[in-house]
Amino acid sequence: MTVVKICGLRTTAHALTAAEAGADLLGFIFAPARRRISVADAAQITAAVRASLYSTQIRFVGVFVNETPAEMRAIASHCGLDMLQLSGDEPAAIVDQLGGIPLLKAVRLNGTPDEAVWLAAANEQVRLLVDAHVAGSYGGAGIVGDWGAAAELARQQPILLAGGLHPANVAAAITAVSPWGVDVSSGVETDGVKDSAKIQAFIAAVRAVATTSTPGV
Repeated sequence: MTVVKICGLRTTAHALTAAEAGADLLGFIFAPARRRISVADAAQITAAVRASLYSTQIRFVGVFVNETPAEMRAIASHCGLDMLQLSGDEPAAIVDQLGGIPLLKAVRLNGTPDEAVWLAAANEQVRLLVDAHVAGSYGGAGIVGDWGAAAELARQQPILLAGGLHPANVAAAITAVSPWGVDVSSGVETDGVKDSAKIQAFIAAVRAVATTSTPGV
């Protein structure tokens, strides 16, 4: 079953909507961005979801850009995060400073030397999130990436596919790429705000696609 990550959440209501609809990963953005959430608010949301009927299925992901390992560990502990997503220019050596926390590393398949190191470093602790390459952006731009290149990488290792996904194209993306999972943020928003109906539609579209996916989160 394809893993679904709903990212950029900022309210308990939208987090519970995503959980009820069958999401696997809920993402909070702690980096400077329009969808940034405070540590206190993220902690309240994780507590509410963990107290709900959906606590066993959900994993929480903190999204960071060029943050220090100490700060990421502290936020993960305070908010009860299960995974960290590194979406900046972090060196692969940072893995050793994060205490074994499962990681998602955003790559944009732009051929940089640092990216090549991450591509080779992926393992059970580190999985790759393939996003679109948009100059000057660390994600959330809503631009569709290179599905052909992503599919080639997905044949070698599990990937989480991001970049311009929405309810109307996610089924085609899964068919084309066969990713371990898919990640959406702007694609389930209306006027820059999460839309419960779009969250439900996105997850339903994913679940309607029969796929073979790497198990586990």
